[in-house]
Amino acid sequence: MTTHAPGEAPGRTAEPIRTWRKGHYFEDFAVGQVYVHHWGRTILESDNSTFSSLTLSYHPAYFNRVYARELGHDGLVVNPMLVFLITFGMSVEDLSESGGAFLGVDDLVHHRAVAVGETLTACSTVVDVRDSASRPHQGIVSWQTEGRADDDSLVISFRRTNLIGRHSALEAS
Repeated sequence: MTTHAPGEAPGRTAEPIRTWRKGHYFEDFAVGQVYVHHWGRTILESDNSTFSSLTLSYHPAYFNRVYARELGHDGLVVNPMLVFLITFGMSVEDLSESGGAFLGVDDLVHHRAVAVGETLTACSTVVDVRDSASRPHQGIVSWQTEGRADDDSLVISFRRTNLIGRHSALEAS
């Protein structure tokens, strides 16, 4: 049996693994900047039922069309926590993929129920950029994120905050 070093393909010599930094540095953010996040995500019935089952969220409106219709919906309702996590997830690449501690979410509002089959899109606005008193190699950034449905109606909004590394600190390491 032949083994290969990590990153080495059979029949090839080992080459250094190239890495590149993902995300943005603290200095890249300024209050008022708007980030329109990637192409969006259609929420499938399988997404909703799997997520709701795995998180033990057994509200009948997530699983039972008849029940959901009796509540006044056109069909199955998407678990609101799934709506939040999908919207949050769309923002990570642009805002916090570079790492740093997640400091929390504030002012989370579900503006309306989301139906299975709707496509969500998201955008975030930088609302606060400040130094960290305890971590000089990082700063604190807050964003206001909005998730919208196919018809451009607002379905969710929240403010999230992260520690973000400074460019100068990362170059020094």
